[in-house]
Amino acid sequence: MALPAQDERTMPAVVLTGLDRKPLDEALTELHAHTEQYGHVVVVCSEATPEPVVRRLYTLRSLLESDRVALLRPALPPLGIAVLARQLRQLASCDLSPGVLACAGRLLTHYIHAGAVLGSVARLDRVPVGLKAHARSWVPGTQFAVLAHPEPQLVKVTPEATLKGPEFSTWMLVSKGQLQSDWAAGLGTRWGVHGLRETPLPAESPLWWGTGRLIEFCGYLADLSVLYQLVTSVRRTSCHWCGTDVIGDRCVFCSAAPPAPGPPRAPEPRTPA
Repeated sequence: MALPAQDERTMPAVVLTGLDRKPLDEALTELHAHTEQYGHVVVVCSEATPEPVVRRLYTLRSLLESDRVALLRPALPPLGIAVLARQLRQLASCDLSPGVLACAGRLLTHYIHAGAVLGSVARLDRVPVGLKAHARSWVPGTQFAVLAHPEPQLVKVTPEATLKGPEFSTWMLVSKGQLQSDWAAGLGTRWGVHGLRETPLPAESPLWWGTGRLIEFCGYLADLSVLYQLVTSVRRTSCHWCGTDVIGDRCVFCSAAPPAPGPPRAPEPRTPA
């Protein structure tokens, strides 16, 4: 799901739809055109993305024989994925190199607090669920609040229940599915968010959470200056394989990790005076 622009500087999103249904040559032509138009492409997709689509993405990247296409698939719920993609679109208007921008996706993931209010956890396999919670799922009217990232949490929804939130100021985005509850809005108040916005539920959310009876929420950093400061405060290096500027421990374009350190050199013998 492509969220609307956060501000006038936010770059537009390109949505790659129906990759597994299109003929291979048509999908290849589409991705090649985007690569030539923008120079580099960072594909952000959910872990709930159907496997045929993911395989097609890797096939297209291989056929293009290009290190200008990065595939980013962080362990975030679908709404968190949409927020991360918009943050990268915000940063794309800044003076960041393609490698740093792509690696920023891994960095910014740590600052996203993503969860949901669920009508059942019987089919939830993304977060540890105890036997008691499974049993309560069969009691009509029972709701659960789940934080999937950055630290898994699960509580039964009551007026006093809460989830551990971010230690910094955020906005909150809420997507309502087939569930009626004001608990997520109350959580935003307890988290002290700047404000709460609503958006349609991502199509992959029911699959990711195991139920369509949910309200998904996400706490995130919205200010471009804060995002830019976070990214530029990290030391930059050059990928030893493809030469791209990167931050962190892995190049997102070629997937190369830093080379393992070699054995320590023996001290050279001293020549007697």
